[in-house]
Amino acid sequence: MIQSPDSPELQSLCDYLASLPDDGTWPEEALQRCADAGFFRWFVSTDGGFGWSSTDIAKGYLQLSAANLNVTFILTQRVAALRRIAGCQNESLKQRFLEPILCGKLTATVGISHLTTSRQHLGKPILSAVETKDGFQINGVTPWATGADGADWILMGGSIVDGLGNADGREILFVVATGNPNVNVKPGFDLIALSASQTGAVEANNVTVPHSNIVAGPIEQVLTGNGGGAGGLQTSVLALGVAKAAIDFIESESKNRDHLAPAQTALRQQHQSLLKDLFEATGGSTEVTAAEIRSQANSLALRATQSALVAAKGAGFVTGHPVGRWCREALFFLVWSCPHAVTQANLDEFAPCNV
Repeated sequence: MIQSPDSPELQSLCDYLASLPDDGTWPEEALQRCADAGFFRWFVSTDGGFGWSSTDIAKGYLQLSAANLNVTFILTQRVAALRRIAGCQNESLKQRFLEPILCGKLTATVGISHLTTSRQHLGKPILSAVETKDGFQINGVTPWATGADGADWILMGGSIVDGLGNADGREILFVVATGNPNVNVKPGFDLIALSASQTGAVEANNVTVPHSNIVAGPIEQVLTGNGGGAGGLQTSVLALGVAKAAIDFIESESKNRDHLAPAQTALRQQHQSLLKDLFEATGGSTEVTAAEIRSQANSLALRATQSALVAAKGAGFVTGHPVGRWCREALFFLVWSCPHAVTQANLDEFAPCNV
């Protein structure tokens, strides 16, 4: 069991994850190894959890994402479901789900981005919930769900509507079984990177959700509070994990090519400074906002991976080289869970208006 971010067990797990081929296959064994090592217990302080601090969790995520972003990304989506369930008021649901998730016998992912950053420009909710005497009737689609085909359950979010489809502003979170015949898990998208995460849409066609499967709501802004929102520090630390992998590569190359050393030193200093801000933020500091950290982490991930490509030269442009994969993965952070403040900061950097 991994009891701390400094444990040799975590390093051993990361060595294994880093050795996995980037062949697009679903990482079933890797995910089970993480569960067996107690990964999910980091996030729960009671009921068999280890109760890691936010800073220790960030340190653990940094190592995992530097080793294998695809596996780590899938884990974050499973953790999102776990945290919502662990923090809910539905005690019977917690008794059914919590320990099986912690030990890896049951898997759950999330499909809730449409309640925050995805499809918010549309006039009507894309996943609706009509209240019935026994619970809710669910119809629509969640456009982004990671690893739903490899999960037993999906935690989804729906907007309450009346019989005419008019939303009243309230939302619910609920769990549905992927084996439900009225739940249609679509094939994962062919992404620029992380296609092995099997991220795609999930359709709900007249799915009946009993009160016993309600995680939160109906209330307005159901995602506020427990579980966090878009653009949080977790996403930033994963970007810094990819940056770390790239900087480590440049450092290894600089041992035989002295001219790479200044770039490696500069990038390493920026990485360490940003990590300091992030770790302080996880401890409660408000000197640097989460959005500022995120936009800077995005920038560093892009610059570090492209610098690694320069260092790798033509070899890095050949399919299968890790540098090419890191470059593609860095692009992911420009579209994953990006609130307006983050996207605007990145656009201001890429296309400054005062030039």
